[in-house]
Amino acid sequence: MNTILIREIQYADNPAIAKVIRDVLVELGVPKVGTAYADPFLDTLSAVYQNDKSVYFIAEQEGKIIGGAGIAQLEHEDRPICELQKMYLLTEARGMGVASRLMAACLEKAKAFDYTSCYLETMPYMEAAQQLYRNSGFVYLEAPLGNTGHYSCPVWMLRKL
Repeated sequence: MNTILIREIQYADNPAIAKVIRDVLVELGVPKVGTAYADPFLDTLSAVYQNDKSVYFIAEQEGKIIGGAGIAQLEHEDRPICELQKMYLLTEARGMGVASRLMAACLEKAKAFDYTSCYLETMPYMEAAQQLYRNSGFVYLEAPLGNTGHYSCPVWMLRKL
């Protein structure tokens, strides 16, 4: 098995990770409106995650970007709650523990940034992702938190840190 590197995003990664995210969303049949697909900053993630208390991790295998995940303050939320953002992996990267490693890196940083909870939104049919989230300590919520703009994602989860 080839070594998979988990590292922070760099400017040169922007086109590749944007393509990974869009390709995975299309593969999974996610609506293009009201999801990460339509985020205006998807092509400039390295700049977005330069803010305080935010980070985006890249999963790379033999120089190829195969996925990523990040955390940042939850939009329109005053409490110290971060959001797990844009966690997507190419098909070839699934089932190899990459998602667990990305999740662990994000949650470790969230704790270091003094967040008290981590929030996420997902789609109902993304069952494997939800299993990972539950295994990582996330629980389902009855309503969304903050205002992410992802109104097409009707599953909300939270994990205390």
